[in-house]
Amino acid sequence: MEELTKRRTILKYRKEIDDIVRDIRRWITERDSVPGRGDIREKCEECFFRSELSRVSEIEEMKLIISSIYDRVSGRYGLLQPLLTDPAVNEIMVNGPDMIFIERNRELVQVDDTFTSPEELEEIIRMFAADVHREINEANPIVDARLPSGYRVNGVLRTVALNGPILTIRKFREKEIEMKDLIAYGSITQECADDLRALVRSGYNIFISGGTSSGKTTFLNALTASIDPRERVIIIEDSAELQITHLNNKVQMECRAANSIGKGEVTMERLIRTSLRMRPDRIIVGEVRGREVVDMIQAMNTGHDGSMSTGHGNSIRGMLNRLETMYLTDSQVSVSSVRNQIANAVDIFVHLRRDADGRRRTSEIAEMVGFDGEEYIVNYLYTTTEQGVLTATGNSLRDRERLIRAGFGHMMKGNNDRSEDV
Repeated sequence: MEELTKRRTILKYRKEIDDIVRDIRRWITERDSVPGRGDIREKCEECFFRSELSRVSEIEEMKLIISSIYDRVSGRYGLLQPLLTDPAVNEIMVNGPDMIFIERNRELVQVDDTFTSPEELEEIIRMFAADVHREINEANPIVDARLPSGYRVNGVLRTVALNGPILTIRKFREKEIEMKDLIAYGSITQECADDLRALVRSGYNIFISGGTSSGKTTFLNALTASIDPRERVIIIEDSAELQITHLNNKVQMECRAANSIGKGEVTMERLIRTSLRMRPDRIIVGEVRGREVVDMIQAMNTGHDGSMSTGHGNSIRGMLNRLETMYLTDSQVSVSSVRNQIANAVDIFVHLRRDADGRRRTSEIAEMVGFDGEEYIVNYLYTTTEQGVLTATGNSLRDRERLIRAGFGHMMKGNNDRSEDV
C-alpha cells in the first residue's frame, strides 16, 4: 500500500474531521472548567471511535486523523499552534488552505498538513486580527499587524487572494542576534565587523539594503549594539521588531493603521517629524518604503549623526535608484537636487544578500563620497569575490574626520583608492 501522509488523509476525510472538531469544541465550551490536554486527547479518541469515520478509515490513517483533530481543538491557533511554538521555525507561509510552507533552520519546506477548508483558515486569520484589535472583512480584506508575542502577521482573505486565504507569520528570536553570531554564521568577517563598529561609534549615517528576508532587520539590530549607551536614540518602525536592550535613554515608536472608519492612522513620516522634537542623538528608522524617505533624508541632513535605516534593494546602486524614486513621488524638486540630498545624508551603504542555500551574507559596503552634478561618487570598501567571499578592496575611508575624532583614526586605512561613479 502507498505510504500515507497526514495531508492526503485530511483532504480525504475533511468533512468528517470538521464534524468531530465541531462536537469537541462544543464539549469544551459547555464545561464548567477548562479541560487539560490529557482530557482533550481522550475526548478526541472517544469521538473518533464513536464516529462513522473510525469504520471507513484504514488503520494507517487513524493515528493521523486523531492527531489532526487534537491539533485543531487543543490550541487557539489550531494546526498552526505546534509550528508557532517550535523554536526552529522562524517563518510560516500559508498559500491557501492546502499549501503550508515553513522556514526551518534556514530551509524552506512544505508541511505535511492542511486546512480542511478556506473557512477554517480565515477563522484563524480573524483570530490573529482580533488579538491586536483589528478588523478584517470583505471591505477590509488585509491585515498586517504585530502580535503581543512579537510575531509579525500578514493575512489576506480570498476576496483578493485567488488561491484562497493567505497567511504569513514571521517569528522573531527571543534572544537578539549579536555581531559575533553573524560572524559565526559566516554572514560577515571579523575585519568588516570591526570596521562597522568603528563607523557606528563615530556617528556615520548608515543605510542597509537587501532583498526580502536577507536579514536587514537582524543586521541593523546587531549594528545598534555599538551605539554608546549614553546616547539618546529614537527608534521608529512600521511594526516593532528591533530588540535594543542595552540603551536606557531610548524612545520606541510604531506606526498605526487606520481603524474601520478610516481614523487614527499614524504614519512613519509623522513619527519621524515628531522624533525631531524629542532631542535625539540618533534616529533609527526600521525600513523605508515610500514617502517617509523624504523625512528620513531630511533628518539625516540636519545634524543627527549616526542615524540608520534599511530598505529593499538588489544592490547599492539599485537602492540609490529606489531612494530617488521614493523621494520624487512626494516631492517636486529636480532629480539633481534629490541626488545631492541623498549623497549628503547617507555616509555608508551596506548591502546584504540571501544565497540559494538560505544563508544571509554581507555582499558589499561602500562609502558615499558625494555627487558631482550628474552621478554619485561611491568608494567601495568591501566587495564579494567570485567565490562569494567578502573581501576588503584596499580603499581607505575618504571622510575620516569623525573616525579620528572618535579615536579610530588608525582604522580603515587602505592601500589603494578605487571609487566609482554610480
